[in-house]
Amino acid sequence: MTDRRLTPANGRVAAMHLAGSVEAERYVEAWPATVAVPILDLRAIPDGPRDRQLLLGAHASVFEDRDGWSFVQATDGYVGYVRSDELGAASAPSHFVSTTATHAYAEEDFKSLDRYHLPFGARVTVLDERRKFFETNVGFIPKKHLRELDRPFADPASVAQLFFGVPYLWGGNSTRGIDCSGLVTAALTACNIACPGDSDMQMTQVGADATGDDQRGDLLFWEGHVGMMVDAETMIHANAHHMATVYEPIDRAILRIEAQGDGPVIARKRL
Repeated sequence: MTDRRLTPANGRVAAMHLAGSVEAERYVEAWPATVAVPILDLRAIPDGPRDRQLLLGAHASVFEDRDGWSFVQATDGYVGYVRSDELGAASAPSHFVSTTATHAYAEEDFKSLDRYHLPFGARVTVLDERRKFFETNVGFIPKKHLRELDRPFADPASVAQLFFGVPYLWGGNSTRGIDCSGLVTAALTACNIACPGDSDMQMTQVGADATGDDQRGDLLFWEGHVGMMVDAETMIHANAHHMATVYEPIDRAILRIEAQGDGPVIARKRL
């Protein structure tokens, strides 16, 4: 059985490479696009609930543009619908936001109009370097808030800790709101580690089975939930119990999660 989340086919169109394996009226080659807004909801159906989110500068392959909605596949393989007017032409970002958030200003002045509020991980193209700002395709951004794409972070747990206190948001992938798998995706992506969007896929595709004591960066999985260890006794995770990204002693978390009916830890993975 095909996984709807990862199969670029909607009955009307399907990716050319799926010809003969799924039914569709047309088989098409995708065209490239780039997310043109700070945060873009990816949905299973047009105007439906959020599945995941894409951030400014992320690449997407478009298979159909119909009635204001584009049927796309993100770089992590996730498939869904996004608003067509929130995509732009394909581009080549050079930097990403490496702080919890930043602003893109209209001028080289922090007192000027702030055009965009950008979350961690948003990607931009630097056009020019000034004394304290980079001029980018979306405005002037403080140089201290950007990092070159070819200079990723080295420690996923450090990235996850940037999200401490961020409110819980089902399907969220940003510092404005995030869920458990979104936190892991953000942490690993910033370290240039490929990571799918949902916890069940992360459990089977990321890392190797961990042995011995828990270590910093280890991923612990429950049915429908994932967290990351920051040391041998403490986990950071985005969860609906606290409605935030929090630190929690792992022994307490295991007891609490099982007591609320979500079962025991089912996998431990080491990156």
